[in-house]
Amino acid sequence: MFLADGLKVPKCGRKMPAVKRLHQVSDSNTKPEYIRGHSLQVVSLLVRGGSSFLAVPLIARIHEGVKFTNRDQRTLPEKLTTLIDFPRPHRAVHPHRRRVLRLRRRRRLGARARRGAHLTSPAQCRRLRARPCPAGPRKRGRPRRYGPKVRLRELFDSHTEGWQEADSPVYGERGVTIRFLSRDLLWRPLRRLVRFVLVIHPTRGRCIFLSTNLSLPALEIIAGYGLRFKIELSFKQALRVIGAYQYHFWMRGMKSLSRSSGTQYLHRKPERYRNAVRRKIAAYHRHIQVGLIAQGLLQYLAIKHPREVWASFGSWLRTIRDGLCPSELVCAAALRNALPEYLADSVNSSQLQKFLRSRIDPALSQPLR
Repeated sequence: MFLADGLKVPKCGRKMPAVKRLHQVSDSNTKPEYIRGHSLQVVSLLVRGGSSFLAVPLIARIHEGVKFTNRDQRTLPEKLTTLIDFPRPHRAVHPHRRRVLRLRRRRRLGARARRGAHLTSPAQCRRLRARPCPAGPRKRGRPRRYGPKVRLRELFDSHTEGWQEADSPVYGERGVTIRFLSRDLLWRPLRRLVRFVLVIHPTRGRCIFLSTNLSLPALEIIAGYGLRFKIELSFKQALRVIGAYQYHFWMRGMKSLSRSSGTQYLHRKPERYRNAVRRKIAAYHRHIQVGLIAQGLLQYLAIKHPREVWASFGSWLRTIRDGLCPSELVCAAALRNALPEYLADSVNSSQLQKFLRSRIDPALSQPLR
């Protein structure tokens, strides 16, 4: 299962490409409503380790803040699909071909569903869905496809048959009973049947989920989306432990941005300037990708070698619980504690050991003195 979410990283540099004024929605009063920074989209792979789950980051890209051509009309969900498909680089498209490409993307999503790749996401209540058209005698003209329209919000208040009660399948919840209703309706963007699950939670209120997999039970859809918070936890570890998003590269030849600047349109800038911006954004992406690789290696150690990690951790500030993998913070501390012993082994010296010995200054490293 892939998890995808957006991430907004504060950046104060006035000569950093793709930095713009961003709005963030949060229930915490400590976060400001508007920040200046980079808006990224991240795709992670959900992996089971013991009795817990981990979101292993695969790729992250900056998809807002700069436009190299005014013909690029892709939305953020369309840009997100490029991270999963890894297609050819995007090229400028003439305006009269945009409808054709959007139709192709719609068919592509339907083709993914036929190949076994499905989508699970929260649904919007204000949009209309349609029931399948009932079978009847064939008439002249194109056969009717969509039946009567349905407002999902009205299904919560109506006394519709089919509401069920069950224990909450959300990860970590116990003793919570939810009510849910499952309906297969036609969704116009895909032009196919989609399963909608309406949920009434005693503390979280009402929510609606959709899934293109019609064979997936409603409780599994709820449980699958309930693991989305794992990618937010991986964001926290990447920011505070790895420092994957703590880059400070700036561009000398760039004009200073104002505090309230938005998207930077570069279609009228010289080609040399646009190429310089592309190189700088590529440097951001390389820094981020190296950090994600380091985080993935720490997660691999946490899943495959948890006992060795806890043995080298050497601190009582973390509780060892059976079935739960150590965090990236614990793995990083264990590696730092095991580094002097690793470098002191001169019998079987590898190229990595020789490289580290030549780069580390013992006077500046307290454990190596």
